[in-house]
Amino acid sequence: MNTIFPLYSLFGFLVLHMLMYAGNVYFWTRYRINYSFIFGFKSRTELGFKEVLLLSFGLSVLTLAAILSNLEMELDPKTKSYKVLTELLPLVLVIVVLLITICPFDVFYRANRFFLLVCLWHCICAPLYAVTLPDFFLADQLTSQVQLLRNLQFYVCYYGWGDFKTRNAKTCKGEVYDVIFIVIAVVPYSIRLLQCIRRLCDEHDSTQALNGLKYFSTTAAVVTRAIYSQKKGMTLKIIAASTSGVATIFSTYWDIVIDWGLLCRNSENPWLRDKLILPNRSIYFIAMVLNVILRLAWMQTVMDFHETPSVHRNALVAIFASLEIIRRGIWNFFRLENEHLNNVGKFRAVKSVPLPFSYEEGYKNL
Repeated sequence: MNTIFPLYSLFGFLVLHMLMYAGNVYFWTRYRINYSFIFGFKSRTELGFKEVLLLSFGLSVLTLAAILSNLEMELDPKTKSYKVLTELLPLVLVIVVLLITICPFDVFYRANRFFLLVCLWHCICAPLYAVTLPDFFLADQLTSQVQLLRNLQFYVCYYGWGDFKTRNAKTCKGEVYDVIFIVIAVVPYSIRLLQCIRRLCDEHDSTQALNGLKYFSTTAAVVTRAIYSQKKGMTLKIIAASTSGVATIFSTYWDIVIDWGLLCRNSENPWLRDKLILPNRSIYFIAMVLNVILRLAWMQTVMDFHETPSVHRNALVAIFASLEIIRRGIWNFFRLENEHLNNVGKFRAVKSVPLPFSYEEGYKNL
């Protein structure tokens, strides 16, 4: 649980996020939300929910095969002594996934992989690039994958410093590791903060200043919770609970009112918005309640739920990390639904009128 579980749970977080995205694509398509245009995919290159499910199931099969191979080598007397070979299986799987992602050949949906890598590069280099919707949408996904990023940190420590040879993560402890542990959690929120600053400069939209303030408060909450989980103490507990409470209220309001466009008091649909895509209005209220509940997952840190003897700490951390991924999946649908309605309402459903001929050729003929 202290070594193998963090190594393989990384793939579990990734697969869960892909499954949520597949569900989003299915419902976006079903209710005719133009996600392809909103994200800016090239014509007919967007992945349908079947393709996303295929990728997620493929990764699940590879992960399960590695886990079973790992267990088999542990049980087989002939291979039990090969500790190094056994411990290298998760690393091999990570390398395979990375090689597929950056593969330059026209296989495994190259257009989509390239699109993802470009958006990821824009996130890493924020605020050097002008921020588009795919850029900040991907950065929002990263804020829900903090535990995955921390697992990557464990990979670097576990394999980089040779702890895998003895199956003892003794190097992955201490002050330096704890500091990096906090910094890793701050990186996604810092990216969003920088993106908000860039949008504020480019668009002169005051709401981006408030959005940046929201991510700043979330960063403070993440840092104080991480420090409390390492140092303990009643003072740190109060600070962590206070900052987390403020960030939760701020973020929940922003999710529901700004990103989803709900809780409009004088709308045609009470406490929702004038235009709704889903036929059942109760789904919106359920989504709002779930968003509030799932956002309170941080309470497991300050309430010391991880001290429960019946459940291992790493397993409990993985459960709450999965709940945040599920919350993000729900947020994705309503965020894009609101964006779609804004596009249609402002007559921005298409970017340009396609011409039946080449503009340059037509100009030359004239």
